[in-house]
Amino acid sequence: MGIKHWAVGAALVAFVGVGAWVYLDAGRSVAPESTFVLLDGSRQTTADLRGKVTLVNFWATSCTTCVAEMPEIIATHNKFHTKGFDTLAVAMSYDPPSYVVNFAESRKLPFKVALDNTGAVAKAWGDVRLTPSTFIVNKRGEIVKSYVGAPDFPELHRLIEKLLAET
Repeated sequence: MGIKHWAVGAALVAFVGVGAWVYLDAGRSVAPESTFVLLDGSRQTTADLRGKVTLVNFWATSCTTCVAEMPEIIATHNKFHTKGFDTLAVAMSYDPPSYVVNFAESRKLPFKVALDNTGAVAKAWGDVRLTPSTFIVNKRGEIVKSYVGAPDFPELHRLIEKLLAET
């Protein structure tokens, strides 16, 4: 009987600990140090993201979900860009650069697009292999939410509004 009570007590302590960790936002992690090579050849680092709420989207032109969600990502960028929100689309290493350039130009993507030729950026961000994978980074450079697959955009918009309101 003593072991059963001990197990229940341990489970309760673990449950309360996880709840407090989530409630206090202790689960936030600092965005990994990365250098993004943009289509125009310029470079941007993770440090450059600080001060803005940023959506970092790993995608590929061959990914049907990525292509399907892109109008929503464009709309999200356009809705919040003037309020301190930025978007960075990172093309996967297996995506031919000419395809990425063509996609960005033909769809007039209004945000920065990076090529991850070596796969180092995807590796740094948690060894991203599934696309789309999206990370929301707050003004302090912390990842506050990640999505594998298309995000729930109304929920995403509420989160962005909340993060933009933070000081």
